[in-house]
Amino acid sequence: MLVEGRSDQAAVEALAARGGRDLHAERVAVVPMGGATNIGHFLRALGFPDGGVRLAGLCDQPQQGDFRRALQRCGRDCGPGRTGLERLGFFVCEADLEDELIRALGTDRVRQVLEAQGELGSFRTFTRQPFQRGRSPGAQLRRFIGTRSGRKLRYARVLAEALDPGRVPRPLASLLAYI
Repeated sequence: MLVEGRSDQAAVEALAARGGRDLHAERVAVVPMGGATNIGHFLRALGFPDGGVRLAGLCDQPQQGDFRRALQRCGRDCGPGRTGLERLGFFVCEADLEDELIRALGTDRVRQVLEAQGELGSFRTFTRQPFQRGRSPGAQLRRFIGTRSGRKLRYARVLAEALDPGRVPRPLASLLAYI
């Protein structure tokens, strides 16, 4: 599974474990690429589509064009829209991974997770900043999670672990079902 970054890797691995899957035992690797623009390099390095490795991936909506172009350069035209990408095993998060997790959990539950992590006070301070005052709670949470080094990685795992198994966001559930 090719994912954009380490936070995506953490979320996918946590969701797989919550679903009772041992990806290592299944010989499935979740590989963070260091950004969506590196997809072409990884596809070529793994010999896609004829290298004998079954590939799948996850990307954020703004980066789906990078995935689409890289797949086309490998001879896999997926056509317009998400359906073609999904047919090839590549799934798209609406805005990004954090957005998917926040929407699936709901903002109240995410605040509970922040409280359990000892960061609810910091979040409240953050929401009082002038630029944050007019933003939706979901947008505030997304931005807060991305403000400090290591926070995206930590919360990707923690939020994924907090999810009810029946509320796994579609792109993540589809990716895990594909593999």
